[in-house]
Amino acid sequence: MKNKQILVCAIGALIISTQACKDDKDDNQLVHDTTAHTLAYKDFEKPNIAADNPLTVQGVKLGRTLFYEKMLSRDGSQSCASCHRQQHAFSDTLKFSLGVKGLPGKRQAMGIFNMAWHDNEFFWDGRAHLLRDQSILPIQDALEMDETLENVVAKLEGSEAYRNQFFRTFGSSEITSEKISLALEQFMNSILSVDSKYDRFLRGQTTLSESEERGRALFFTEFNPGFPDMSGADCAHCHAGKTFENDLYMNNGLDSDAARADSGRAKATFLAKDLGKFKVTSLRNIAVTPPYMHDGRFTTLEEVVDHYNSGIQNSTTVDPALEYTRASGGLQLDAQDKADLVAFLRTLTDEDLLTNPNYSDPN
Repeated sequence: MKNKQILVCAIGALIISTQACKDDKDDNQLVHDTTAHTLAYKDFEKPNIAADNPLTVQGVKLGRTLFYEKMLSRDGSQSCASCHRQQHAFSDTLKFSLGVKGLPGKRQAMGIFNMAWHDNEFFWDGRAHLLRDQSILPIQDALEMDETLENVVAKLEGSEAYRNQFFRTFGSSEITSEKISLALEQFMNSILSVDSKYDRFLRGQTTLSESEERGRALFFTEFNPGFPDMSGADCAHCHAGKTFENDLYMNNGLDSDAARADSGRAKATFLAKDLGKFKVTSLRNIAVTPPYMHDGRFTTLEEVVDHYNSGIQNSTTVDPALEYTRASGGLQLDAQDKADLVAFLRTLTDEDLLTNPNYSDPN
């Protein structure tokens, strides 16, 4: 009987040991995994992902974890997601985000989605050439996360889970600031906004209300002061295509030369022709990303429409099309026109982006 009990125990231990090995193999084995991450971009054009940093399942997973990692900040209180929140299309509803010292930044936090289609630098002034460059600058900014890359690397090296995940992603457990930037770039390139009501309308899956349809017509119709009944808001002049932006830096008439407080693109290029120009942002999800403009001066979409209708300021670098509307007495939109335009802008909200668990905090 005793020998039989010993045998049963041995068999049981073997089963447990075998299952443990199986679990370890399935979940914890360190293998450099280059399985590609598939982007479900629906009817968008195929994005131009950098050849030296293709999206992989493990790379996106690591980047997502780092995006929500508070160890990237000096005191462990903030992550990238602190100022780029999913429910607000990865932007901030504060006029200026507050950093680890409680001090405000200098510009409104931009939304993060459809980055894979951006190829004209990053930040409002384009000072970061690639998305990977942009990803690590807030870490080092004294007004934001206020940390050094050396300290971030040291903190992450103290985590076995991170060392293992870097191995799965890059084939080496060595952690570097470059690898951090590449992983963050992969995750941000994976964040897509391609399923708004307007997208479904284009696919014939839904219809627009009368107000939304009138707003759509105004949005895409050019300004024509000679024929007021046929004149539109000409929004697509700057916000075009599937991404609702144009990969340009433009002066949208917020300030005169004398009133300008931010030199914009010129801060990165040092060129006078770029004074007051800022990156043209996407209008996708615009209803959930207030406040608006680089300095957050407008709190509602109605204020934004009012600006383009009758608030354009003349300056030496203002966009010629906007100067034309100013010199012609404005867009001359009435109250119903403005309400319809706002109604259309609200159809650009992508609820899937705001709730997709693939973009949420993995912890």
